[in-house]
Amino acid sequence: MSTDRRSSSRNPLYSLYQREVRRSLRGQSLPKHVAMILDGNRRWARQLGLESAAHGHRAGADKIREFLVWCDDLGIEVVTLYLLSTDNLSARHAEELSALIEIIAELADDLSRYRDWRVKHVGSDEGLPEQLVEALSAAEARTAGKKGLHINLAVGYGGRHEIANAMRRIVEAHHLQGGTIEDLAAVLTPELISEHLYTGGQPDPDLVIRTSGEQRMSDFMLWQSAHSELYFVEALGPDLREVDFLRALRDYAKRHRRYGG
Repeated sequence: MSTDRRSSSRNPLYSLYQREVRRSLRGQSLPKHVAMILDGNRRWARQLGLESAAHGHRAGADKIREFLVWCDDLGIEVVTLYLLSTDNLSARHAEELSALIEIIAELADDLSRYRDWRVKHVGSDEGLPEQLVEALSAAEARTAGKKGLHINLAVGYGGRHEIANAMRRIVEAHHLQGGTIEDLAAVLTPELISEHLYTGGQPDPDLVIRTSGEQRMSDFMLWQSAHSELYFVEALGPDLREVDFLRALRDYAKRHRRYGG
């Protein structure tokens, strides 16, 4: 499957089709914020008979770099990438986790030195090794003044943890100000909770894309994606093609977004 997909992208007729899909997006409403779950790296490596999952994770990281260029070239303003969940920290084998952490650290550093991109870590430092925390912090500091594509790296991330942490910060701040429980109940709104999420101040994702054919959110941006459009791609993460992304955007442009309906 992987070989077929790579060869198809070099087919002249396929390239022509890709240009047609891109042309169909002209004048269409595109998402400002795209969230991506690039899933299937391990299956990709296994299907190719590679010796370890790390090969798949590296291929996935290479694909992320491509994906971000596609987004930037189309004028998308914010991209959130689900790279390492809180569940992964306890569920992955030590060897695979160690390799994945190294790959994410390298990716963060690379992205922080490319174009005018701004990198932000969204997630908790808790449970992350020091070298990864340092790499994420350095990437964020290096790009703090940049005005280009805003890239959220969801590392050590869990949607339920994020909401719980937001509530904890709200309660702590309210307590320090001498407020009562009754006062807190009066001011506790969805807007206040949103302000205290890792992505506080950013627009919620308009479109969430997941590769590998899986159709679930996996504890990703549970609060922020309440009204997001969801799009699922059959391709495994490293096999994602630009035309797959363009099709997702075309599908998004055709949808009539219904908030709460």
